[in-house]
Amino acid sequence: MAFNWVLILRAQQLIFSLIVLGLSAYVVNWYTMDTRTASPTQVNFLVAVPVISILSLAYNEGVSRFAPRLYMPYVAIGIDALNSVLYFGGFIALAVFLNGLLFCRGNVCGSARAATAFSALSFGAWTSSAVLMALAKFRGGARKPNPRTQGMYAAEMKDAASRA
Repeated sequence: MAFNWVLILRAQQLIFSLIVLGLSAYVVNWYTMDTRTASPTQVNFLVAVPVISILSLAYNEGVSRFAPRLYMPYVAIGIDALNSVLYFGGFIALAVFLNGLLFCRGNVCGSARAATAFSALSFGAWTSSAVLMALAKFRGGARKPNPRTQGMYAAEMKDAASRA
């Protein structure tokens, strides 16, 4: 049995998404509780992106494993690419925001910087996932089973078994 790299990549994406969600939610909570200003939109965006990616993981892994007839490889590639773009925009926007601050210290600043770093790692994971899925699809590795030809192969196998 071949080693399943995609499953490890999906687990990494889930872990990074949960980390980014926790760190960003902490920063939003700090702004809500300790300041009179609203939390920055860059941080709010990085609260929404992990939620979208967790839902994407549920679709990509759940449908491909439990309802393979409903699985569409092009949709999965598009979802991976969309998550890649969202994380790219999120970590760039938060990095630019943090760079423009006059002062940045304390736990909240460290959490925002860590959220930026883990968002960049998530971008890399989603990009590699999209590239691997596209390569598998275009090389013929991730083919959707065709019910019409599947029956033909079964009939051919039955005929071959009866002749032997």
